[in-house]
Amino acid sequence: MAKIKGAVLVDINRCKGCEVCVDACPSQVLALAKEVNEKGYNYAYMAQPDACIGCANCAYVCPDGCIKVYKIKL
Repeated sequence: MAKIKGAVLVDINRCKGCEVCVDACPSQVLALAKEVNEKGYNYAYMAQPDACIGCANCAYVCPDGCIKVYKIKL
């Protein structure tokens, strides 16, 4: 059986840094960046990309719909 790895793509210019996705991640993949986007918000990013399982919990809970999750077969 093929192993599945996840990849999270965040639209950093739409992210408000609410941290809902960070709290929803069971693998603690996401964190808020120290940098800010064009609107002045700290945005979410993949701090632990190797730990992502592709569950898409972050995308489900994002109130602005700025997260997409892709599953990659290894």
